[in-house]
Amino acid sequence: MSASAPNGSSDVSGSGRRVSFPRSVRLLRHADFERVYKQGRRHFAAHMTVFYLARAEGEGLRVGFTVGRVLGGAVQRNRMKRRLREAVRLRRPAESAAVDVVINPKKSLLTADFADVEREVSRAFEVIQKSVEKR
Repeated sequence: MSASAPNGSSDVSGSGRRVSFPRSVRLLRHADFERVYKQGRRHFAAHMTVFYLARAEGEGLRVGFTVGRVLGGAVQRNRMKRRLREAVRLRRPAESAAVDVVINPKKSLLTADFADVEREVSRAFEVIQKSVEKR
């Protein structure tokens, strides 16, 4: 029997409190998203496109998500964001260079197996690490 957080989600931490996706690892400002789109590189996967850009200052990985209206109604878009957030939370590297990442899902993400989504996110982070280490 596994422990559940009060909201019904599984508790991975084992400490009785929910493991979160803190603000410090999120990309929040519109200007940051724009900078990643205009100056960054891209990684294409079956269910998403990942944009990334190394930062000069700061440390660690910051991740943002953009899900346009063309991908469906609010329910579908929010479900995509929840799935991506969880995959990133589970697969985010513990140690990382200062990189901003924006993930754009494709409509196929809704019907994709979650294991596939996790695998694609993990692969994207590997590609980003290799690319940043080269520079």
